[in-house]
Amino acid sequence: MSTEIQRGASGPLCPFSISKSLIDGVAVGEENPYANALAQFEKAVTYLNLKRGVAETLRYPKRELSVTFPVEMDNKDIKMFRGYRVHHSFALGPTKGGIRYSSDLTLDDVRALAMWMTWKCGLMNLPFGGAKGGVVVEPKELSPRELERLTRRYASEISILVGPESDIPAPDMGTNPQVMAWMMDTYSMHRGYSIPAVVTGKPVEIGGSLGRTEATGRGVAVTIREALRLKQIPIENATVAIQGFGNVGSVTSKIAHDMGMKVVAVSSSKGGVYRESGLDPQALVRQIDETGNILDFKDADQITNAELLVLKCDVLVAAAKENQVTSRNAGSVRARIIAEGANGPTTPEADEILNDMNVFIIPDILCNAGGVTVSYLEWVQDLQSFFWPVEEINLKLQKLMVKAFENVMEASRIYKVPSRVAAQILAVRRISDAIMIRGIYP
Repeated sequence: MSTEIQRGASGPLCPFSISKSLIDGVAVGEENPYANALAQFEKAVTYLNLKRGVAETLRYPKRELSVTFPVEMDNKDIKMFRGYRVHHSFALGPTKGGIRYSSDLTLDDVRALAMWMTWKCGLMNLPFGGAKGGVVVEPKELSPRELERLTRRYASEISILVGPESDIPAPDMGTNPQVMAWMMDTYSMHRGYSIPAVVTGKPVEIGGSLGRTEATGRGVAVTIREALRLKQIPIENATVAIQGFGNVGSVTSKIAHDMGMKVVAVSSSKGGVYRESGLDPQALVRQIDETGNILDFKDADQITNAELLVLKCDVLVAAAKENQVTSRNAGSVRARIIAEGANGPTTPEADEILNDMNVFIIPDILCNAGGVTVSYLEWVQDLQSFFWPVEEINLKLQKLMVKAFENVMEASRIYKVPSRVAAQILAVRRISDAIMIRGIYP
Protein backbone atom coordinates (compact mmCIF):
# COMPACT_ATOMS: atom_id res chain seq x y z
CA MET A 1 0.00 0.00 0.00
CA SER A 2 1.22 3.50 -0.76
CA THR A 3 -0.22 6.92 -0.13
CA GLU A 4 1.02 10.16 -1.66
CA ILE A 5 -0.33 13.67 -1.23
CA GLN A 6 0.70 16.17 -3.89
CA ARG A 7 0.02 19.85 -3.40
CA GLY A 8 -0.84 22.51 -5.93
CA ALA A 9 1.38 25.22 -7.32
CA SER A 10 2.49 28.35 -5.50
CA GLY A 11 4.39 29.70 -8.48
CA PRO A 12 4.40 29.60 -12.27
CA LEU A 13 5.58 26.00 -12.47
CA CYS A 14 3.33 23.19 -11.31
CA PRO A 15 5.17 20.81 -8.91
CA PHE A 16 2.92 17.83 -9.56
CA SER A 17 2.87 15.64 -12.62
CA ILE A 18 1.20 17.07 -15.69
CA SER A 19 2.24 15.76 -19.09
CA LYS A 20 5.42 17.54 -20.23
CA SER A 21 3.80 18.59 -23.50
CA LEU A 22 1.10 20.44 -21.56
CA ILE A 23 3.61 22.35 -19.46
CA ASP A 24 5.63 23.22 -22.56
CA GLY A 25 2.51 24.49 -24.30
CA VAL A 26 2.64 21.79 -26.95
CA ALA A 27 -0.69 20.26 -27.98
CA VAL A 28 -1.37 17.18 -25.86
CA GLY A 29 -4.39 16.04 -27.81
CA GLU A 30 -7.89 17.39 -27.99
CA GLU A 31 -9.25 14.73 -25.68
CA ASN A 32 -7.13 15.36 -22.60
CA PRO A 33 -9.81 16.60 -20.17
CA TYR A 34 -7.45 18.55 -17.94
CA ALA A 35 -5.93 20.34 -20.93
CA ASN A 36 -9.46 21.19 -22.04
CA ALA A 37 -10.42 22.48 -18.59
CA LEU A 38 -7.32 24.68 -18.57
CA ALA A 39 -8.08 25.97 -22.06
CA GLN A 40 -11.59 26.96 -20.99
CA PHE A 41 -10.17 28.68 -17.91
CA GLU A 42 -7.60 30.62 -19.93
CA LYS A 43 -10.32 31.92 -22.24
CA ALA A 44 -12.41 33.14 -19.30
CA VAL A 45 -9.59 34.90 -17.46
CA THR A 46 -8.82 37.09 -20.48
CA TYR A 47 -12.03 38.96 -19.58
CA LEU A 48 -11.12 39.37 -15.90
CA ASN A 49 -8.54 41.60 -14.30
CA LEU A 50 -7.10 38.96 -12.00
CA LYS A 51 -3.85 39.26 -10.15
CA ARG A 52 -1.29 36.95 -11.71
CA GLY A 53 -0.89 34.94 -8.54
CA VAL A 54 -4.64 34.40 -8.17
CA ALA A 55 -4.96 33.14 -11.74
CA GLU A 56 -1.96 30.87 -11.16
CA THR A 57 -3.55 29.48 -8.00
CA LEU A 58 -6.73 28.55 -9.85
CA ARG A 59 -4.90 26.73 -12.65
CA TYR A 60 -3.90 23.82 -10.44
CA PRO A 61 -5.49 21.64 -7.75
CA LYS A 62 -5.00 22.62 -4.15
CA ARG A 63 -4.08 19.06 -3.24
CA GLU A 64 -4.08 15.57 -4.68
CA LEU A 65 -4.24 12.22 -2.93
CA SER A 66 -3.22 9.06 -4.76
CA VAL A 67 -3.69 5.70 -3.06
CA THR A 68 -2.88 2.11 -3.93
CA PHE A 69 -4.71 -0.47 -1.85
CA PRO A 70 -5.43 -4.23 -1.72
CA VAL A 71 -8.87 -5.85 -1.89
CA GLU A 72 -9.63 -9.50 -1.19
CA MET A 73 -11.66 -10.98 -4.03
CA ASP A 74 -14.32 -13.65 -3.63
CA ASN A 75 -11.86 -16.37 -4.70
CA LYS A 76 -9.48 -15.20 -1.91
CA ASP A 77 -7.01 -13.62 -4.37
CA ILE A 78 -5.63 -10.22 -3.39
CA LYS A 79 -5.93 -7.57 -6.09
CA MET A 80 -4.40 -4.08 -6.03
CA PHE A 81 -6.37 -0.99 -7.06
CA ARG A 82 -5.46 2.65 -7.69
CA GLY A 83 -7.62 5.47 -6.38
CA TYR A 84 -7.60 9.27 -6.28
CA ARG A 85 -9.14 12.23 -4.46
CA VAL A 86 -8.37 15.71 -5.78
CA HIS A 87 -9.29 19.06 -4.20
CA HIS A 88 -9.19 21.94 -6.65
CA SER A 89 -10.26 24.83 -4.38
CA PHE A 90 -11.88 25.46 -1.01
CA ALA A 91 -12.13 29.24 -1.30
CA LEU A 92 -15.95 29.11 -0.98
CA GLY A 93 -16.19 26.31 1.56
CA PRO A 94 -15.62 22.56 1.99
CA THR A 95 -14.91 20.71 -1.22
CA LYS A 96 -17.66 18.78 -2.97
CA GLY A 97 -17.48 16.26 -5.78
CA GLY A 98 -18.38 12.81 -6.99
CA ILE A 99 -16.69 9.42 -6.83
CA ARG A 100 -16.18 7.70 -10.20
CA TYR A 101 -15.48 4.01 -10.73
CA SER A 102 -14.10 3.48 -14.23
CA SER A 103 -11.49 1.24 -15.80
CA ASP A 104 -10.15 4.09 -17.93
CA LEU A 105 -10.05 6.72 -15.16
CA THR A 106 -6.88 8.85 -15.14
CA LEU A 107 -5.50 11.47 -12.79
CA ASP A 108 -6.02 14.10 -15.49
CA ASP A 109 -9.71 13.10 -15.62
CA VAL A 110 -10.01 13.66 -11.88
CA ARG A 111 -8.14 16.98 -12.04
CA ALA A 112 -10.43 18.26 -14.77
CA LEU A 113 -13.59 17.12 -13.02
CA ALA A 114 -12.48 18.76 -9.77
CA MET A 115 -11.81 22.04 -11.57
CA TRP A 116 -15.19 21.92 -13.33
CA MET A 117 -16.84 21.26 -9.96
CA THR A 118 -15.23 24.40 -8.54
CA TRP A 119 -16.73 26.46 -11.36
CA LYS A 120 -20.08 24.68 -11.03
CA CYS A 121 -20.39 25.47 -7.32
CA GLY A 122 -19.24 29.04 -7.92
CA LEU A 123 -21.75 29.53 -10.72
CA MET A 124 -24.60 28.16 -8.61
CA ASN A 125 -23.59 30.25 -5.57
CA LEU A 126 -23.13 27.16 -3.43
CA PRO A 127 -20.80 27.30 -0.40
CA PHE A 128 -18.52 24.56 -1.76
CA GLY A 129 -15.22 24.22 -3.52
CA GLY A 130 -14.54 21.60 -6.18
CA ALA A 131 -13.31 18.05 -5.67
CA LYS A 132 -13.43 14.71 -7.46
CA GLY A 133 -12.32 11.18 -6.77
CA GLY A 134 -12.45 7.67 -8.05
CA VAL A 135 -10.98 4.22 -8.47
CA VAL A 136 -9.54 2.65 -11.59
CA VAL A 137 -11.91 -0.31 -11.81
CA GLU A 138 -14.70 -1.71 -13.95
CA PRO A 139 -17.46 -2.04 -11.31
CA LYS A 140 -19.57 -4.37 -13.46
CA GLU A 141 -16.82 -6.98 -13.22
CA LEU A 142 -17.04 -7.11 -9.43
CA SER A 143 -19.50 -9.08 -7.33
CA PRO A 144 -21.61 -7.07 -4.86
CA ARG A 145 -19.38 -8.20 -1.97
CA GLU A 146 -16.20 -7.31 -3.88
CA LEU A 147 -17.65 -3.90 -4.71
CA GLU A 148 -18.46 -3.30 -1.06
CA ARG A 149 -14.98 -4.34 0.11
CA LEU A 150 -13.35 -2.11 -2.51
CA THR A 151 -15.58 0.84 -1.54
CA ARG A 152 -14.96 0.49 2.17
CA ARG A 153 -11.20 0.20 1.69
CA TYR A 154 -11.13 3.21 -0.65
CA ALA A 155 -13.26 5.18 1.82
CA SER A 156 -10.75 4.34 4.55
CA GLU A 157 -7.83 5.45 2.37
CA ILE A 158 -9.31 8.86 1.57
CA SER A 159 -10.76 9.43 5.04
CA ILE A 160 -7.76 11.63 5.86
CA LEU A 161 -9.32 14.23 3.55
CA VAL A 162 -13.09 13.76 3.69
CA GLY A 163 -15.52 14.95 6.34
CA PRO A 164 -18.81 16.87 6.61
CA GLU A 165 -16.91 20.14 7.16
CA SER A 166 -13.96 19.45 4.84
CA ASP A 167 -14.83 17.31 1.79
CA ILE A 168 -18.18 15.72 0.92
CA PRO A 169 -18.24 12.98 -1.77
CA ALA A 170 -21.26 12.06 -3.92
CA PRO A 171 -22.10 9.51 -6.63
CA ASP A 172 -20.76 9.76 -10.17
CA MET A 173 -20.28 7.40 -13.09
CA GLY A 174 -20.04 3.82 -11.86
CA THR A 175 -21.27 4.59 -8.34
CA ASN A 176 -24.73 4.90 -6.81
CA PRO A 177 -26.60 5.49 -3.52
CA GLN A 178 -25.54 2.07 -2.19
CA VAL A 179 -21.87 2.94 -2.70
CA MET A 180 -22.47 6.21 -0.83
CA ALA A 181 -24.13 4.25 2.00
CA TRP A 182 -21.02 2.07 2.35
CA MET A 183 -18.78 5.14 2.36
CA MET A 184 -20.90 6.89 4.99
CA ASP A 185 -21.01 3.78 7.16
CA THR A 186 -17.24 3.23 6.89
CA TYR A 187 -16.48 6.82 7.86
CA SER A 188 -18.99 6.66 10.71
CA MET A 189 -17.54 3.40 12.08
CA HIS A 190 -14.10 5.03 12.22
CA ARG A 191 -15.56 7.93 14.23
CA GLY A 192 -17.74 5.79 16.47
CA TYR A 193 -21.06 7.44 15.64
CA SER A 194 -23.24 8.06 12.59
CA ILE A 195 -22.29 11.05 10.40
CA PRO A 196 -24.82 11.22 7.52
CA ALA A 197 -23.53 14.59 6.21
CA VAL A 198 -20.16 13.12 5.17
CA VAL A 199 -21.60 12.09 1.77
CA THR A 200 -24.59 13.04 -0.34
CA GLY A 201 -26.57 11.05 -2.85
CA LYS A 202 -27.15 8.28 -0.30
CA PRO A 203 -30.44 6.41 0.25
CA VAL A 204 -33.28 8.37 1.84
CA GLU A 205 -33.50 5.82 4.65
CA ILE A 206 -30.13 6.93 6.06
CA GLY A 207 -30.33 10.68 5.52
CA GLY A 208 -30.50 11.07 1.77
CA SER A 209 -32.65 13.76 0.22
CA LEU A 210 -35.86 13.21 -1.67
CA GLY A 211 -35.38 14.25 -5.29
CA ARG A 212 -31.60 13.71 -5.30
CA THR A 213 -31.60 10.76 -7.72
CA GLU A 214 -33.55 12.76 -10.32
CA ALA A 215 -31.86 16.10 -9.59
CA THR A 216 -29.25 16.18 -12.37
CA GLY A 217 -31.70 15.11 -15.07
CA ARG A 218 -34.33 17.51 -13.74
CA GLY A 219 -31.84 20.37 -13.88
CA VAL A 220 -30.92 19.45 -17.47
CA ALA A 221 -34.59 19.52 -18.48
CA VAL A 222 -35.14 22.90 -16.79
CA THR A 223 -32.20 24.47 -18.62
CA ILE A 224 -33.41 22.98 -21.93
CA ARG A 225 -36.80 24.58 -21.35
CA GLU A 226 -35.15 27.94 -20.66
CA ALA A 227 -32.94 27.64 -23.76
CA LEU A 228 -35.90 26.82 -25.97
CA ARG A 229 -37.69 29.92 -24.68
CA LEU A 230 -34.57 32.02 -25.25
CA LYS A 231 -34.24 30.80 -28.83
CA GLN A 232 -38.00 31.14 -29.38
CA ILE A 233 -38.40 27.47 -30.25
CA PRO A 234 -41.83 26.14 -29.23
CA ILE A 235 -41.47 23.72 -26.33
CA GLU A 236 -44.39 21.62 -27.54
CA ASN A 237 -42.97 18.89 -29.79
CA ALA A 238 -39.43 20.30 -29.73
CA THR A 239 -37.32 17.32 -30.82
CA VAL A 240 -34.72 15.93 -28.41
CA ALA A 241 -31.97 13.35 -28.94
CA ILE A 242 -30.21 12.00 -25.85
CA GLN A 243 -26.79 10.38 -25.86
CA GLY A 244 -26.39 8.43 -22.64
CA PHE A 245 -29.53 6.81 -21.25
CA GLY A 246 -28.26 6.27 -17.72
CA ASN A 247 -29.60 8.05 -14.66
CA VAL A 248 -29.17 11.56 -16.11
CA GLY A 249 -30.36 10.80 -19.63
CA SER A 250 -33.36 8.71 -18.63
CA VAL A 251 -34.61 11.27 -16.10
CA THR A 252 -34.07 14.09 -18.60
CA SER A 253 -36.08 12.18 -21.20
CA LYS A 254 -39.04 11.63 -18.85
CA ILE A 255 -39.20 15.23 -17.63
CA ALA A 256 -38.67 16.68 -21.11
CA HIS A 257 -41.48 14.42 -22.37
CA ASP A 258 -43.74 15.62 -19.55
CA MET A 259 -42.95 19.21 -20.53
CA GLY A 260 -44.25 18.48 -24.05
CA MET A 261 -41.01 17.84 -25.90
CA LYS A 262 -40.63 14.89 -28.26
CA VAL A 263 -37.78 12.50 -27.53
CA VAL A 264 -36.82 11.07 -30.93
CA ALA A 265 -33.59 9.21 -30.09
CA VAL A 266 -31.70 7.80 -27.13
CA SER A 267 -28.53 5.75 -26.84
CA SER A 268 -26.42 3.79 -24.39
CA SER A 269 -22.85 2.54 -24.69
CA LYS A 270 -24.03 -0.27 -26.98
CA GLY A 271 -25.91 1.96 -29.42
CA GLY A 272 -29.30 3.58 -29.65
CA VAL A 273 -32.75 3.77 -31.16
CA TYR A 274 -34.54 6.42 -33.23
CA ARG A 275 -38.16 7.04 -34.04
CA GLU A 276 -39.16 10.21 -35.87
CA SER A 277 -42.64 10.23 -34.32
CA GLY A 278 -41.16 10.05 -30.81
CA LEU A 279 -40.24 7.49 -28.16
CA ASP A 280 -41.94 6.72 -24.85
CA PRO A 281 -39.28 7.23 -22.14
CA GLN A 282 -41.17 5.16 -19.57
CA ALA A 283 -41.36 2.23 -21.99
CA LEU A 284 -37.61 2.58 -22.69
CA VAL A 285 -36.83 2.43 -18.98
CA ARG A 286 -39.03 -0.65 -18.59
CA GLN A 287 -37.20 -2.35 -21.45
CA ILE A 288 -33.82 -1.63 -19.88
CA ASP A 289 -35.03 -2.99 -16.55
CA GLU A 290 -36.31 -6.15 -18.23
CA THR A 291 -33.64 -6.83 -20.88
CA GLY A 292 -30.64 -4.68 -20.00
CA ASN A 293 -30.59 -2.79 -23.33
CA ILE A 294 -32.69 -0.62 -25.61
CA LEU A 295 -31.53 -1.88 -29.00
CA ASP A 296 -34.60 -4.04 -29.67
CA PHE A 297 -37.13 -1.39 -28.74
CA LYS A 298 -40.32 -2.00 -30.71
CA ASP A 299 -40.96 0.00 -33.89
CA ALA A 300 -37.70 1.98 -33.62
CA ASP A 301 -34.64 2.06 -35.86
CA GLN A 302 -31.24 1.16 -34.46
CA ILE A 303 -28.57 3.88 -34.67
CA THR A 304 -25.02 4.26 -33.43
CA ASN A 305 -23.86 6.85 -30.92
CA ALA A 306 -22.00 8.60 -33.73
CA GLU A 307 -25.20 8.80 -35.78
CA LEU A 308 -27.20 10.15 -32.83
CA LEU A 309 -24.78 13.04 -32.35
CA VAL A 310 -25.43 14.33 -35.86
CA LEU A 311 -29.21 13.79 -36.00
CA LYS A 312 -31.31 16.74 -37.08
CA CYS A 313 -33.11 17.86 -33.91
CA ASP A 314 -33.82 20.89 -31.80
CA VAL A 315 -31.87 19.68 -28.76
CA LEU A 316 -28.96 17.27 -28.45
CA VAL A 317 -28.41 16.13 -24.86
CA ALA A 318 -24.84 14.94 -24.36
CA ALA A 319 -25.24 12.91 -21.16
CA ALA A 320 -22.67 10.14 -21.66
CA LYS A 321 -19.09 11.18 -20.87
CA GLU A 322 -16.26 13.52 -21.88
CA ASN A 323 -15.07 14.30 -25.42
CA GLN A 324 -18.09 13.21 -27.43
CA VAL A 325 -18.34 16.29 -29.66
CA THR A 326 -14.88 17.07 -31.03
CA SER A 327 -13.36 18.83 -34.02
CA ARG A 328 -13.91 15.61 -35.99
CA ASN A 329 -17.71 15.61 -35.78
CA ALA A 330 -18.76 19.12 -34.62
CA GLY A 331 -19.18 20.35 -38.18
CA SER A 332 -21.78 17.64 -38.78
CA VAL A 333 -23.92 18.46 -35.74
CA ARG A 334 -27.43 19.50 -36.82
CA ALA A 335 -28.93 20.26 -33.41
CA ARG A 336 -29.85 23.86 -32.64
CA ILE A 337 -29.09 23.47 -28.92
CA ILE A 338 -26.59 21.22 -27.13
CA ALA A 339 -27.38 20.48 -23.47
CA GLU A 340 -24.32 19.13 -21.66
CA GLY A 341 -25.73 16.61 -19.21
CA ALA A 342 -22.23 15.11 -18.85
CA ASN A 343 -19.07 16.90 -17.77
CA GLY A 344 -16.82 18.01 -20.61
CA PRO A 345 -18.66 16.38 -23.55
CA THR A 346 -17.60 19.15 -25.94
CA THR A 347 -13.94 19.98 -26.56
CA PRO A 348 -12.67 23.57 -26.91
CA GLU A 349 -11.94 22.93 -30.59
CA ALA A 350 -15.52 21.78 -31.13
CA ASP A 351 -16.77 24.86 -29.26
CA GLU A 352 -15.21 27.12 -31.88
CA ILE A 353 -16.87 25.22 -34.72
CA LEU A 354 -20.28 25.11 -33.01
CA ASN A 355 -20.16 28.81 -32.14
CA ASP A 356 -19.47 29.63 -35.78
CA MET A 357 -22.50 27.50 -36.68
CA ASN A 358 -24.68 29.41 -34.14
CA VAL A 359 -25.35 26.26 -32.13
CA PHE A 360 -26.38 27.30 -28.62
CA ILE A 361 -24.54 25.37 -25.89
CA ILE A 362 -25.90 24.99 -22.37
CA PRO A 363 -22.50 24.50 -20.69
CA ASP A 364 -21.94 21.59 -18.35
CA ILE A 365 -21.24 23.70 -15.26
CA LEU A 366 -24.75 25.11 -15.66
CA CYS A 367 -26.66 22.33 -17.40
CA ASN A 368 -25.86 19.43 -15.06
CA ALA A 369 -25.57 21.46 -11.85
CA GLY A 370 -28.86 20.07 -10.51
CA GLY A 371 -27.05 17.17 -8.86
CA VAL A 372 -24.66 19.24 -6.76
CA THR A 373 -27.45 21.72 -6.01
CA VAL A 374 -29.66 19.07 -4.41
CA SER A 375 -26.55 17.55 -2.83
CA TYR A 376 -26.12 20.92 -1.12
CA LEU A 377 -29.74 20.74 0.04
CA GLU A 378 -29.16 17.19 1.30
CA TRP A 379 -26.04 18.29 3.22
CA VAL A 380 -27.99 21.15 4.84
CA GLN A 381 -30.81 18.78 5.79
CA ASP A 382 -28.35 16.31 7.33
CA LEU A 383 -26.60 19.01 9.36
CA GLN A 384 -29.86 20.26 10.85
CA SER A 385 -31.63 16.86 10.97
CA PHE A 386 -34.67 18.38 9.30
CA PHE A 387 -35.94 17.21 5.92
CA TRP A 388 -38.09 18.88 3.27
CA PRO A 389 -40.78 17.25 1.10
CA VAL A 390 -39.84 16.48 -2.50
CA GLU A 391 -42.08 19.25 -3.84
CA GLU A 392 -40.06 21.82 -1.90
CA ILE A 393 -36.77 20.30 -3.04
CA ASN A 394 -37.83 20.43 -6.69
CA LEU A 395 -39.06 24.01 -6.34
CA LYS A 396 -35.79 25.14 -4.75
CA LEU A 397 -33.84 23.36 -7.50
CA GLN A 398 -35.86 24.97 -10.28
CA LYS A 399 -35.47 28.46 -8.83
CA LEU A 400 -31.71 28.09 -8.48
CA MET A 401 -31.31 26.64 -12.00
CA VAL A 402 -33.41 29.36 -13.64
CA LYS A 403 -31.56 32.10 -11.75
CA ALA A 404 -28.19 30.70 -12.79
CA PHE A 405 -29.36 30.43 -16.42
CA GLU A 406 -30.47 34.07 -16.37
CA ASN A 407 -27.15 35.14 -14.83
CA VAL A 408 -25.20 33.36 -17.57
CA MET A 409 -27.30 34.95 -20.30
CA GLU A 410 -26.79 38.40 -18.76
CA ALA A 411 -23.02 37.84 -18.61
CA SER A 412 -23.07 36.63 -22.21
CA ARG A 413 -24.70 39.90 -23.28
CA ILE A 414 -22.42 42.09 -21.16
CA TYR A 415 -19.16 40.47 -22.24
CA LYS A 416 -20.39 39.59 -25.75
CA VAL A 417 -19.18 36.00 -25.41
CA PRO A 418 -20.72 32.52 -25.91
CA SER A 419 -22.57 30.92 -23.02
CA ARG A 420 -19.70 28.67 -21.87
CA VAL A 421 -17.28 31.57 -21.59
CA ALA A 422 -19.94 33.62 -19.80
CA ALA A 423 -20.55 30.83 -17.26
CA GLN A 424 -16.82 30.42 -16.65
CA ILE A 425 -16.37 34.19 -16.23
CA LEU A 426 -19.05 34.30 -13.53
CA ALA A 427 -17.64 31.28 -11.73
CA VAL A 428 -13.98 32.31 -11.87
CA ARG A 429 -14.83 35.84 -10.76
CA ARG A 430 -16.69 34.56 -7.69
CA ILE A 431 -13.86 32.21 -6.70
CA SER A 432 -11.15 34.83 -7.25
CA ASP A 433 -13.16 37.40 -5.27
CA ALA A 434 -13.39 34.92 -2.39
CA ILE A 435 -9.63 34.34 -2.47
CA MET A 436 -8.88 38.07 -2.33
CA ILE A 437 -11.43 38.74 0.42
CA ARG A 438 -10.04 35.90 2.55
CA GLY A 439 -6.48 37.09 1.94
CA ILE A 440 -3.29 35.09 1.47
CA TYR A 441 -2.09 33.20 4.55
CA PRO A 442 0.17 33.92 6.38
